[in-house]
Amino acid sequence: MNEHDLNLKVLTLGESGVGKTCLLLRFTDETFIPNHLTTIGVDSKQKTFTIDNKSYKLQIWDTAGQERYRTIVKSYYKGSHGIVITYDVSDESSFKNIKNWMKQIELNAPNNVQKILVGNKCDRDDRKISYEDGAKLASDFKMKFFETSAKTGYNVDKAFLELTADMIANNIPKTVTEDIKLKVTFDKKNVKGCC
Repeated sequence: MNEHDLNLKVLTLGESGVGKTCLLLRFTDETFIPNHLTTIGVDSKQKTFTIDNKSYKLQIWDTAGQERYRTIVKSYYKGSHGIVITYDVSDESSFKNIKNWMKQIELNAPNNVQKILVGNKCDRDDRKISYEDGAKLASDFKMKFFETSAKTGYNVDKAFLELTADMIANNIPKTVTEDIKLKVTFDKKNVKGCC
């Protein structure tokens, strides 16, 4: 048996400043850094966990959102199992640009890549994008949708774990996945919803 039963590659995509790195740090390290520096190029973190006595490793690639890094980021689509497409609920342009990110995914990612749409920073009072608008866009692209707050932790684990369950189901023969239930628990404080 390998060290991990399944290694899964995940990309985070979205405009600069939407909170991709903060989401990643909240999920992998349970931390929040309010004034995080902008990602330059690509960075990565790992998270390992066990479901039904099988070990899974997520290699999560945190990509820069600026236009000048798009060429570098393209090479990371290859071999990816999952993509977290993120916008900031207080930034209309980040929401409008989701369609451009979807075009990039269509051109560069594997056909069977699993995707989720995340509306981050839902703890903010200056919201511009409604939950309903986010849910409709996700539905248009046949993706699951989550509003999250990297600051409070709201829905962050849930978003990544739902994506993980979909990736596992998509990358293991059907006879094995019929019995798989997502049984991941974290010893975390209950976080109140922000929306």
